[in-house]
Amino acid sequence: MFLTEDDLTDLTGKCRNSARIRVLNGMCVQHKIRPDGSVAILRSHVERLFGEKPAKPSEPEWQPDWMK
Repeated sequence: MFLTEDDLTDLTGKCRNSARIRVLNGMCVQHKIRPDGSVAILRSHVERLFGEKPAKPSEPEWQPDWMK
């Protein structure tokens, strides 16, 4: 549901929460600051901003063999 610490580091390129918040504000990523100072970001929000998850490849549609 929420991004992990590693996800936040990958997204922002920063390790400290104060630096992450500055980057997130600059990227217009909505986030909340928890009482302990950590950052909470919904995974679905980031997926919408940066593109949906890759769709599963669709199975080929069955076609009759008209040559028989």
